[in-house]
Amino acid sequence: MTARPFFDGVNWIGVSTLYRREVQRFLAVAAQTVGGPVVSTLLFLAVFGVALGRHTPAPGGVPYLVFIVPGLVMMAILQNAFANTSSSLLVAKVQGNIVDLLLAPLGPGEFLAGLALGGVTRGLIVGALTALAASLFVPLPLVNPALCLFYAVGGALMFALLGVVGGLWAQKMDHQAAVTNFVIAPLTLLSGTFYAVSTLAEPFRSIAYIDPVFYIVDGFRHGVTGVSEAPPLTGVLFVLVANALLGVLCHRLLASGWRLRQ
Repeated sequence: MTARPFFDGVNWIGVSTLYRREVQRFLAVAAQTVGGPVVSTLLFLAVFGVALGRHTPAPGGVPYLVFIVPGLVMMAILQNAFANTSSSLLVAKVQGNIVDLLLAPLGPGEFLAGLALGGVTRGLIVGALTALAASLFVPLPLVNPALCLFYAVGGALMFALLGVVGGLWAQKMDHQAAVTNFVIAPLTLLSGTFYAVSTLAEPFRSIAYIDPVFYIVDGFRHGVTGVSEAPPLTGVLFVLVANALLGVLCHRLLASGWRLRQ
């Protein structure tokens, strides 16, 4: 990674070029990277809505389908933001073209910004299309658009940064699949997306409150429906602190060149 002192300024052209590369990379196969996740999420909505819609209580008197749509949208945002950055780094390492990025006049912060913004963009595109498609079947009130935007962008950034860590750590496709299947998927699926955490019996309720994704999903749901199971401020503070810590971690890992070469 090219060393660039902070006071030298930011290579905006390099950051924007890397960002466009990341966006073009997933848009080139949009049917797989965008269309597939949207369809999969809508299938979750159909299956769980039909199977549990009449039997599962939701807090605040919110209809069950209205309750689960924000969680499904956020799940799509988080998973795709993670997938974009982790796959970008891993594929570059496996194919050997990571050298092209390492030789570019980009500092670790600039490299991180281009990668993370690409992941955020993919997550938000998939989330927006999912929300738009779901709204054709389930009317969404959208009580606090600003809060929704905060959690959508903050959550996407958090998982894009996690994707950077995962992509740096992984040395082959099996490693990335293991992180996705055993870490990311459980965190998102067991975060209260399909059920109210407050209805769980102990110790499962306490375990659910430990899941950090719960606070992102719950905060985003509060922005849509006005109903939440945890104080919205808790989620806001968590997103801000987590992104700050992950940003510092990713910057240091990139600056050190940790596992950037096979």
